Amino acid sequence: MALRVDPQPNSFGARIDGVDLNTATAVSTHSGQDSGALFERLRDLWLRYQVLVFPDQNLDEDGLVRVTQAFGPCGSEPYLTPSQRHPRVVEIRRARNEAASPFGVSWHSDWSFKAQPPAATLLLSKVVPPRGGDTWFADGFRAYDALPAEEQCTLEGLTAIHSARRSYSPTGYFATDQAPRAMAIKTDPSAYATQTHPVVRTHPESGRKALWINGVYTVGIRELPGPRGDALIERLCRHATQPEYVYQHRWEANMLVIWDNRSVQHCATAGYDGYERVMHRTTTAGSVPR
Repeated sequence: MALRVDPQPNSFGARIDGVDLNTATAVSTHSGQDSGALFERLRDLWLRYQVLVFPDQNLDEDGLVRVTQAFGPCGSEPYLTPSQRHPRVVEIRRARNEAASPFGVSWHSDWSFKAQPPAATLLLSKVVPPRGGDTWFADGFRAYDALPAEEQCTLEGLTAIHSARRSYSPTGYFATDQAPRAMAIKTDPSAYATQTHPVVRTHPESGRKALWINGVYTVGIRELPGPRGDALIERLCRHATQPEYVYQHRWEANMLVIWDNRSVQHCATAGYDGYERVMHRTTTAGSVPR
């Protein structure tokens, strides 16, 4: 297969044409042929560009899981009910008449409150509205690189406290929001638990440093309790999501996007009231942030 790579500005994100991921993984699985060289190349591109976009991918749930496993072992999805057709797939669905805000509209890194957050997230578009519903991605590498050297040094000595409590606890957003949702979202007291991670994360494969905090799951700074820590988180989150670090992705039907959760924040956008939007999502297992 002749891959065509079309990078976004600043080499953050790239569109990959000329590959049929369903065929590549199915051939490898059923005939024993090796597609390892292809996925080694794709993995190299993923590490370089952080966000890869694959148009025209006709994948069912089994096919999406095969592609996921080509990048790494499947991760777990706390608080989200899996698809009835595959336990590793989550359906991100919003009905055309739904009054609730879209799922994931605030900047975040997936499941950063876990001891080992996912390395990759894969999102496959199944039903795309004619307007709105974009996903935005923010580059944690360039956000860190742009900070003054003195501040970089200070931040490298700090640890952030992450928790799912704002979203998934019995007093969190999804428990108290009364608007009906097409998605089945679970809440649980386990969401009150906390996990500490470095504010500046060193990527385990590339060695690059990323600013690794987010406005949803980062609830404090261990070394700066109270308002000082809250103010720092707010300032860093504003810095990390400035337009110059953001790639605004517009979806097409049957488009697969994979991003590196170890250096990238993302958020969904609204603007498609009156239309249905359906995505299928998986993650790959990650490692302890260092």
